[in-house]
Amino acid sequence: MSEETSILDRYGVMGHPIAHSRSPVIHKLFAMQTGEQLRYELLDVEAAALEQAIRRFQGSGGRGLNITVPHKQSVCMLCDHLSERANTAGAANTLIFKDNEITGDNTDGIGLLRDLVVNLDLSIEGSDILILGAGGATRGIVGPLLEMSPKAVTIANRTPDRAETLKARFDELGTIKAVGFGDIVDDHTYDLVINATSAGVRGEAPPYPAGALGHNTVCYDLSYGLKPTPFTVWARDRGAARAVMGWGMLVEQAAESFRLWRGIRPETGPVLKQIRVSA
Repeated sequence: MSEETSILDRYGVMGHPIAHSRSPVIHKLFAMQTGEQLRYELLDVEAAALEQAIRRFQGSGGRGLNITVPHKQSVCMLCDHLSERANTAGAANTLIFKDNEITGDNTDGIGLLRDLVVNLDLSIEGSDILILGAGGATRGIVGPLLEMSPKAVTIANRTPDRAETLKARFDELGTIKAVGFGDIVDDHTYDLVINATSAGVRGEAPPYPAGALGHNTVCYDLSYGLKPTPFTVWARDRGAARAVMGWGMLVEQAAESFRLWRGIRPETGPVLKQIRVSA
C-alpha cells in the first residue's frame, strides 16, 4: 500500500455475497466528480464475523460503511445511534464513524423514491403497490413509500408471519396489508410490483404472482445484474408495462450515503448512465 493510498479516507461495503456489487465503481465516480479524496473497498463478511469486521474497520480509521444483504437488520445492534429512518425501518445500510461512535442510517427508501419519481417519472400517490419479500430491503422502503400516500402497500412473503410482523411496524403510516406468496389473489392487478427478495442474487426465482400483473403494471427489481434478472424476464414475458432493474436505486442510495459521509451530494445522472453502459 502506497503512502498516498494509506492516508485516503476509507469507506467500503460489507455483505455476503458481495462480488457482484458495483458500489466501489459508483463511489469512485462520485469521488472523481466531486474532487473528494477517498478509497472504497469491497468486503465480503459472513454473519458470524460481522461485528469483528466492523470494529476492525472502525479501529483502523475507516470513516463509513455501506451494509448490504444479509446484514441490514443485525447491524443496528452495533450502532450507538440510529437515524429516524433507520429506526423506523429497523434496518441500516449506511454507517458513519465519528468520535468513536457508530451512527446507522438507511438510504434505501430515498434511493428507491428518487429513481421511481425523478428518473422513471412515476407517480406513487394513489397507486396500489405489491412488495415481494419482507427482509431488510423491504424494511428500508416501506416507510418512505407510505409517506408518498399510495392507495395501499401489500407485503407478500414466503412466510406470512414475517410479513405480518413487518406490517405491524408500519401500520400507523398508511394502508398496509400482509399476505403469503400463495395468498396473492389472481383477480387483482397492481400498479407497481417491487421484488425485494434476494432470490435473483442467488439465481433463484420465487413464485412470482402472475395474477398481480396487468398491461399497466410497472415491475421493479431491487436487484441488478449484467443481464436481466429472473424477475424482470418474468415481468416482460407476462406483458408488464415496464420491467426495471435496481441500477437507479443503487446509484441514488449511494449518492445519499456519499452526502452523509462527505457533506456533498454528487450528480447521479451521469454516473447512472455510465454504470448502465458499463453493465
